[in-house]
Amino acid sequence: MTSRFTLTLILAASVGLAACGGKTREDKRMRFDGIAFRTSAKAINKKETLANFRVEVRDALRSQRGALAAADHEAKRYCIENYGTSRFDWTNIALDAEGNYKIQLDKSDAIYTGSCES
Repeated sequence: MTSRFTLTLILAASVGLAACGGKTREDKRMRFDGIAFRTSAKAINKKETLANFRVEVRDALRSQRGALAAADHEAKRYCIENYGTSRFDWTNIALDAEGNYKIQLDKSDAIYTGSCES
């Protein structure tokens, strides 16, 4: 009787763990305008200062509004890690005549630059 109970318990635990394993990495990423963008941020010149940074958003043409929101999130994370504050200013974002953001592209990736405020 004990072995039947043990087998049932092991089977139930296996089913429970299998249900948890169904999520993929993309399911866990934040979405901006419905899209999970891959982003990275790094200092432009580490030897000079960590305040000036560059954020790269891959496949930004899928949604420019979403790409900017993803870049904003990544920039805040970068500034918090390096300066303890989420305050920063973009240094290369401008509006065109229609009021849309003009972004610098490297193929389909957006490149944003900014500066952390201390």
